[in-house]
Amino acid sequence: MHLPDILANLGDNPYFGAGFGLFTLGFAAAALKKGTAVSSQVLRRYMMTTLEIPVSDHSYQWVLQWVARRPDMSCHLSVQTQFQKLHSGKIATGFNFSPSPGAHFLWFGKLPIKVERVREKQMIDQTRHVPYETVTLTTLGRNKHVFEKILLEARENALKSQENMTLILKPVGAEWRQFGNPQRRRPINSVLLGSGQSERILKDVQEFLVSAKWYIDRGIPHRRGYLLYGPPGCGKTSFITALAGELEYSISVLNVGDWTLSDDRLLHLIVSAPPQSIILLEDIDAAFVDRSSMKNDSRFQGMSTVSFSGLLNALDGVVSSDGRIVFMTTNYIERLDKALLRPGRVDVKEYITYASSCQAYEAFKHFYPETSEEYAQNFAENIKLSNSEISMAQIQAHLMLYRFDPESAVKNATHIS
Repeated sequence: MHLPDILANLGDNPYFGAGFGLFTLGFAAAALKKGTAVSSQVLRRYMMTTLEIPVSDHSYQWVLQWVARRPDMSCHLSVQTQFQKLHSGKIATGFNFSPSPGAHFLWFGKLPIKVERVREKQMIDQTRHVPYETVTLTTLGRNKHVFEKILLEARENALKSQENMTLILKPVGAEWRQFGNPQRRRPINSVLLGSGQSERILKDVQEFLVSAKWYIDRGIPHRRGYLLYGPPGCGKTSFITALAGELEYSISVLNVGDWTLSDDRLLHLIVSAPPQSIILLEDIDAAFVDRSSMKNDSRFQGMSTVSFSGLLNALDGVVSSDGRIVFMTTNYIERLDKALLRPGRVDVKEYITYASSCQAYEAFKHFYPETSEEYAQNFAENIKLSNSEISMAQIQAHLMLYRFDPESAVKNATHIS
């Protein structure tokens, strides 16, 4: 039998016809699926722009807040409840909304934007100890500049919410994280140090911030270290907080005496401190505490605390960040090693001592601006006659006690303790 006859007979066979039809449909479906996948891949690669933002990136929360505030945002939201203390002393409750996990759609100008928040249930972000998340923004065309505009707008909105506020940052794991709510900026003139001290330190910091080129031209690392030392309660930490507000900086607080802090972690945290941030090492003398007994304590087994050489290396080692400002405080400067106090590690030292009669006078005028000069002078004289070492914290507590009675504040000034 010839081939044409065989094909003719197969064509008349209903089983063959049905099988051939199913094969054809299957082949067509597979080809269509493959073509659709290829077309989708080509579309995503050449006709769409995608931006992925991981939860560990600083802009992650900015973008979530920006999306939640959009009027064309969908109604699928997540909430975070916050509490804030008002001037009256009452606690106000606030709610921060963000897009819930899933896909959301909005318009940015004339372009549609798909926002997809994905939460991985099986993965944990090791720095934040929260489920690993990403936010993906997708738009039509090759429009990378659109995402740059979105990020800048989201950042600007976030900064507006923190306007006139000072952020306090503390280390959690290997990263810096905001600690508590932002604090209202404290006027620098509200912290009363010795004659000319506030102005001298502020001027030095401001000159340092604008002298990057001078440092670079001379091959000097662009960093500055300050040490404020003296008795407790005299305004060291308060001044640093006010200085940060004046410079519009945040404060990154490090406890060198923390038994969970190692040399490597200290170096990493100082190098990775956020820009426009003052690094504050409070009670730096804690780094000189004898920890030899800790080796025999089961609670500290396997932990590596900060060594003196590790501290020195973190302050002026090979790895350093430009424009870094480090403030250290101590109540016991005699406990500090001379190697720590040399220039390059500590460039400026200021002794913040007990209150003088001049400081007492200024504090009284600050509390009672409408009272006569005679009251303020008598208060300062009584402080001088007390013959005791009085800190500014003690004076402030005394004035708070008589905040509505300046006459009694003057009369009882010799009894401050």
